[in-house]
Amino acid sequence: MKLTYRKQTKHRIVGPDEFNVKEGLISMDSPVARALLGKRLDDEIEIQQHDVWVTYYITEIDYPEAH
Repeated sequence: MKLTYRKQTKHRIVGPDEFNVKEGLISMDSPVARALLGKRLDDEIEIQQHDVWVTYYITEIDYPEAH
């Protein structure tokens, strides 16, 4: 059985001491971040989360300016 639903999320990859999942800040050591690194616009990645495989489609890449 395959369940499909669409949910848009935004993640920012940060250092391991800066992560805050509620704010969308994920550690560069997390499975999602490791899978995203090096990917390009329109790429897709599959990640196993618990016993379910989740597919992410990259629809936007943004590099915020340093403060």
